[in-house]
Amino acid sequence: MFTVSYDRRNTNSVKWDMLTEVYGIEDASGILPMWVADMDFPIPQAVTDALKRRLEHPIFGYTYEGEELRSSVAGWLADRHGWKVEKEWLLFRHGVIPAIADILETFTEPGSKVAVTPPVYPPFFSLPEKLNREVLFCPLTEQNGVYSMNFDEFANVLRDADVFILCNPHNPGGKSWSGEELKEMIRLCAEHDVLIISDEIHADLVHEPNRHLPAVSVAGKDAGRIITCIAPTKTFNLAALQASAVIVPDADKRQRLQDYMTAHGSYFISALGAEAMRAAYSEGGPWLDGLKSTLTENIDTAIRELTDSLPGIRIPYPEATYLLWIDIRGLGYSEKEAMDRLLKIGKVALEPGTKYGPGGEGFLRMNIACPPSVLQDGVSRIVRALSK
Repeated sequence: MFTVSYDRRNTNSVKWDMLTEVYGIEDASGILPMWVADMDFPIPQAVTDALKRRLEHPIFGYTYEGEELRSSVAGWLADRHGWKVEKEWLLFRHGVIPAIADILETFTEPGSKVAVTPPVYPPFFSLPEKLNREVLFCPLTEQNGVYSMNFDEFANVLRDADVFILCNPHNPGGKSWSGEELKEMIRLCAEHDVLIISDEIHADLVHEPNRHLPAVSVAGKDAGRIITCIAPTKTFNLAALQASAVIVPDADKRQRLQDYMTAHGSYFISALGAEAMRAAYSEGGPWLDGLKSTLTENIDTAIRELTDSLPGIRIPYPEATYLLWIDIRGLGYSEKEAMDRLLKIGKVALEPGTKYGPGGEGFLRMNIACPPSVLQDGVSRIVRALSK
């Protein structure tokens, strides 16, 4: 399943069919895309079968999520992460980013201040800016590609903040936050009365021996100030079906958020999105275990071959995600030079680190979620492009 290559061109794939628009190149036909975070793997057969069964019924009238979906989400979180979620805590949205937008608009006003920890997923700062909120950057501390939180600086930023968007696990650095780190973040947010939005979309992609800790699970009495966003989209490669869950333990916050969603026409996710989510969380465990084995092998291969072939780069082993955060500062290229060489010489598309905000300079992000043969091709292209 994870070794077969599929031709995704001409399927309206953002990853494969939007290279011209994203990278500004006239002819993208020979470019290998290893940038945006979706996988070149087929979805679990259980999900395909569930979608086919639903398609056999010829009527697609108004549809709600239902108890089976709620049970599957709650069961998955309990089984995989030891987190007991009450089914009434769950709201559903068309994606994590739409959910974050709803949360910001429900609990803040234009001019409110949102804290983020770059380098980080770009919508964490671009979305608040588009909503006329002020972004407060608290850059992570980096040492040899490994990230940690500067809690003194974080406390200073929180003095002015209304909301903190937590990336747990962290993208792009692949950081899986420890219980001690999460507790200190939550303690400081409570001290400064800051709402926490915890994006845990990569929760299922934490690599052994690390384990994912939901922020709420270590929050104790402060659990009510955390709103958690999850989705099957990264885990099971279901981004196009647009389904996510928002977990709101606090009843008042949950009602306020539901009222906002209703007032803005956000009623239910699509019938196919709901069915895919239900099937993935109910039956997708074995598929995920196989996926993680393949990802581990790909990570090992990419790090070994790139560091052996390109003296001067550093690639810390990611604790989570299927993304490598490659430190190219030792190669002597500017970001523009490196990107030009990758696209023109290597014919491979990675993401520039500056896209992820302050602290991203000198890094590239690489998506390794592809069949091993494709990965080998990509590694060869990168080596060819960046060799002196």
